[in-house]
Amino acid sequence: MGIVNYIKESFAELKNNVTWPSWAEAQSLTVLVAVFSIIFSLAIWGVDTVFSKVITAYFQWIG
Repeated sequence: MGIVNYIKESFAELKNNVTWPSWAEAQSLTVLVAVFSIIFSLAIWGVDTVFSKVITAYFQWIG
């Protein structure tokens, strides 16, 4: 019965102890996370592209 008790306590904690954001705050935070995720993925894509070209050029140079 440990799992059942754990689930009951988890729901009670979510219901009574967690401070939930307002709907408007949740929407603005979601947009913020989406924007930073896109920026971060573009930065990783750029670094990956540069490293790929450098490694390709290196192997063509030594090969």
